Parts: sequence; structure tokens; C-alpha cells
Amino acid sequence: MPHQTSPLPYPQSAGRRRPHGRGAAVRAGVLAASLATLFSAGSLDPAAAAPAPERPDTATTDFLALVQPQRKARVTAAVFDMDGTGREPAVYGDDSLYDTASIVKVDILAAALLQAQDTGHDLTTQERAQAEAMIERSDNTAANALWRRIGLAPGLEAANKRLGLTSTKGGPGAKWGLTRTTASDQIRLLRAVFDTGPASHAGSTALNEASRTYIRTLMTRIAGEQAWGVSAAAGSGWALKNGWLQRNTTGLWDVNSVGQVTASGRHYLVAVLSDGNTSMKNGIALVEREARAAVTSATAR
Repeated sequence: MPHQTSPLPYPQSAGRRRPHGRGAAVRAGVLAASLATLFSAGSLDPAAAAPAPERPDTATTDFLALVQPQRKARVTAAVFDMDGTGREPAVYGDDSLYDTASIVKVDILAAALLQAQDTGHDLTTQERAQAEAMIERSDNTAANALWRRIGLAPGLEAANKRLGLTSTKGGPGAKWGLTRTTASDQIRLLRAVFDTGPASHAGSTALNEASRTYIRTLMTRIAGEQAWGVSAAAGSGWALKNGWLQRNTTGLWDVNSVGQVTASGRHYLVAVLSDGNTSMKNGIALVEREARAAVTSATAR
């Protein structure tokens, strides 16, 4: 699948790393997998409102003009330098709410592990199999089971208070894919999983080290056809989870990617959320351009 190109305000990283082949067959596999994903419980919502146009603040207008595609797509990126001294992420774009699609699966697993910690027990063998399928292959049947296991949206939101999230609202009923979140809240979740620094963070001690290691490990084992997104900004290592769905009312696509990347010897947490894409291909291209530009900006600081 060819990617769109656009000039960036920063030099692009030298070559896009692909942990697995990225030819036409792989792209076809992504689209085939997406169609199966869309018809799971909660993936599509005929009543969902069309995405609102973005209104970036003046500090990011020029940046967004260079990475924003045509038509209705909007995008927000957040990046946190794990090796830096700052304690807040840099946010590019309007830090407003987006539907999560399958990136919420990281949050579902974190909630399940937190609940298991509270009882003094590990996940069962079946739950671990579900967790691995849910993260590595984005399996929706496994996500449905673990969504019920954590108590649906109320269970997710209770866990998120302990993990330090402030703006994420669980999807209605069985529709976990319609959970609403912001890019900065996704950074808070990633910090609860990845950040081991001494600086304080509201959710930095909620998950124990075994739980954190488990989530991080699964996020490095993503199926090859799903290993796009924030990995485009990585110079070496990455761990990620992507989400994508097409809206019935508009035919437009939500495409999201969150994770941790290593670039120029530094470690970054990156969240890129988008909606209103005219195709999944365009959404992937937008998310990858934005991830590269945001990480390059952070590296230049």
C-alpha cells in the first residue's frame, strides 16, 4: 500500500523500520483483518456522530498544516520523552476526545491485571490466553471476554482512576471500541505501563512490575500485518497497539496507534489518534507521518 507523502517541518528519520515485510500482500492482510474487526461487538456504531473539524491552537497550526491530509481527517499526537526532565507530554493538535477502537485493549488488560493483583491471584490460564490473543492479534472475541471480566465501562473507569487517567470514558454496554479518550490520557496509560523513572505519576505504582512487564512484552509481539503506526518513528525498538474502524454513517475511518519507541538512543511514549480518514490506507499514512514528526520534534529539543 503506497503511503502519501508531505513535507515535514523536521528532517525525517532515516528510513522506516519494518519489523516484518510491508509489501502489498501485507497491506492486503491489514485490510482483510480490519474487515473482520469491524463487525465485532462494539466496533461500529450507526448512531456515532460525524467527527468535528479540528481547531488547532496557534502554537501548532503550522505543524498540523504540514501533516494534515485533505478533507475531514483530524489528528492529535502526544509524545513523552522518558529520558528527559520534563514531566508533561508535548501535544500536537487539539487534545480532544476520540474513539479508541482497539487501542483500548491495552487499557482492558491493565484493568484485568489490576483487579487480579487486588485479589492476590494471577490471571487464569484462559485469561492469559485471551490477553495474548487480544494484544498480539487484536482478537475481538478475547476482548469481549475480558471486557466482561473487568465489569465493562465501570470496571475500566475504576481502574483508570488508579492508573492516573483523567479523561477516558468506557464505551456503552458491550461496545468497548467506542471508549472515548485523549492523546494525553493515552500517554498517562503508557506511563503506568512503561515509565520506571523516579518522578511522580499518579498511576506509576498501581500495576506491579510483573503486570507491567507482561503488558510490555505482549506489545512487542504484535502480528506482522499490524506492526504499523508509531513503529514508523522507531530507530530501533518498539512496543505498540493499534486500532482501526470504519464508521457506518460516513464511511470514514478512525485509525489510532499508541506505544513506546526508541529513536536516537532515547525512549519515547507516543500516542497518535485520528478520525475522518477517507480510507484505512490514508489513516495509517497520516498516523505514521504524525508519529515521525512528533518524535523528531522531541528529539530536536
